[in-house]
Amino acid sequence: MIIVVGSINLDLIANVDRLPEPGETVRGSGFATAPGGKGANQALAAARAGAPVRMVGAVGKDGFAAEALALLKAGNVDLSGIGQSFASTGTALILVGADGENVIAVVPGANDSVVPGDVAKAYLKKGDVVLLQHEIPLQTVEATLDAARAAGAVSVLNTAPFRAEAAGFVGKADYAVANETEFDLYGEALALSGRDRPARMRDYAKKTGRAIVVTLGGDGVLAATPDDFLTVPALKITPVDTVGAGDTFCGYFGASLSSGLSLQEALTRAAAAGSLACLKPGAQPAIPPAKDVDAALAGAR
Repeated sequence: MIIVVGSINLDLIANVDRLPEPGETVRGSGFATAPGGKGANQALAAARAGAPVRMVGAVGKDGFAAEALALLKAGNVDLSGIGQSFASTGTALILVGADGENVIAVVPGANDSVVPGDVAKAYLKKGDVVLLQHEIPLQTVEATLDAARAAGAVSVLNTAPFRAEAAGFVGKADYAVANETEFDLYGEALALSGRDRPARMRDYAKKTGRAIVVTLGGDGVLAATPDDFLTVPALKITPVDTVGAGDTFCGYFGASLSSGLSLQEALTRAAAAGSLACLKPGAQPAIPPAKDVDAALAGAR
């Protein structure tokens, strides 16, 4: 079972020819809403990868809640761990440029009401894979990491968005997943040694005894464990929209680990899924089904 403890949002997406500079107004060319939130995105990705998934989180008592949960419900994700808050459902305001790059402002809303006591709704047990991110209170993230360790579950912590105060517990995760910017920032916070990123990754793995995975966008993925260093290429694509690609990677990565794939195999499958997620607009609507990932991997061989 994949257990996701994390955020649930409704994404408000505007397409623009180019991203604005500070203080500048640019004309938009399109607008859409879509279910989002890093936690929900990762839950749906794991479900589309073929894994059974339970989601723990919160939404508001407002008109955005049903739409935010719609694709999770359609994907047969167990929503019994979703609470309701008097705060608004979380929202993400997203600008997407013509080159596929984006800027995002997140309003947490109900996500801030996910407290350590909610971890009990996860019903963690040995062999589960737990996915976490930084869009809920950090004390809840750390409490879940501790609960996963106690239960014998495997924990995967996506360190996005970067929050310096999380540096004290990132090393509790069996697998920390960061993009290159996040890892460099945590590297400074943790005083990792090494002249380049791979060296600092090795230092992280040595100091924590855990694995670190760094996603590099179109340049693929790096991973360091206490005993090994792995490199995985990305699929060659022309991105349409990179929103949700990292979450797709994490969901497929967790599902692949849960299914018994090796670390190399899990990274390869997750990297392919993340690449395919860049071919369609939006976060959850762009998450590819397992058959598309299998086809892409077969074609890349």
